[in-house]
Amino acid sequence: ACTLSGRLKTHLLTHTGEKPFKCQVCNYAGTSKGNLKEHLLIHTEEKPFKCTVCEYAGRTSWKLKCHFLSHTGEKPYKCSLCDCAYSKSGSLKKHLLIHTQPKTIKCTICDYVCTESGSLKKHMLIHPKQKLFKCA
Repeated sequence: ACTLSGRLKTHLLTHTGEKPFKCQVCNYAGTSKGNLKEHLLIHTEEKPFKCTVCEYAGRTSWKLKCHFLSHTGEKPYKCSLCDCAYSKSGSLKKHLLIHTQPKTIKCTICDYVCTESGSLKKHMLIHPKQKLFKCA
């Protein structure tokens, strides 16, 4: 009989969609005991991973590691298309949209274009003397 390693069994579940590890408190289901154990911390509100620099506490070691980068200034997530770098992978993913999404949001005062309204709001600060709205 062939036996698969635990890691391979867990990986194969990502292909089948099967989630055999069920939470007894809510409808969460996961592919590993580890995922379920991490999830259960939500219900207990336990945050066992404490920052040694500030009051931050997290549910997982990787969240603490990501948080700690805010103290060191380290930015390991680098954009391959420009010189930008980030301390969190999610920030890099959001940044990459700048390079891939069409720039459909336009400034009404100059030729500036961007991909999201938040960027336009920041940009508008360079036009403080301009009237941004016309009277009806």
